[in-house]
Amino acid sequence: MPEEQKQELKYFVRIANTDLDGNKSVGQALIKIKGLSFMFSNAVLNIAGIEKMKKTGYLSDAEASKIDEIIKDPSKFGIPQWLFNRKKDPEDGADKHLVGTTLAFTHDNDIKMMKKIKSYKGIRHMLGLPVRGQRTKSNFRKNKGKVLGVKRKEGTKAGKV
Repeated sequence: MPEEQKQELKYFVRIANTDLDGNKSVGQALIKIKGLSFMFSNAVLNIAGIEKMKKTGYLSDAEASKIDEIIKDPSKFGIPQWLFNRKKDPEDGADKHLVGTTLAFTHDNDIKMMKKIKSYKGIRHMLGLPVRGQRTKSNFRKNKGKVLGVKRKEGTKAGKV
């Protein structure tokens, strides 16, 4: 048995404020963190020097803290900026990689800003319509839970015209 598997398996490992499954490989467990893709998790593990197929439960505390540190500030460890999920942030112009609750918070703030300045996308968000140019004739016909259909005239029934 390898030296690292003599230690006991931890069923949950906490990295970047997320509980990861200890039975999965580290490469697969890291993509469960909101904001981390397959490519980004590979880059993190290559820089940390951890095998991708190693079970997450067998990570030492030092390895887990090293992964956590790389995820918090990836530019410091040489991860290429094209992997980041927030390039040229409007507030400070820096390239960042956001994970977890900060990603959701920033996304919500971006939508609120678009609504506030009344950009085209902001208006589409306000009206509950599709933002990215999809057709609306046949899709997006639901109105807050109610299904819209074709209304018939008062006196007609289904069989009669």
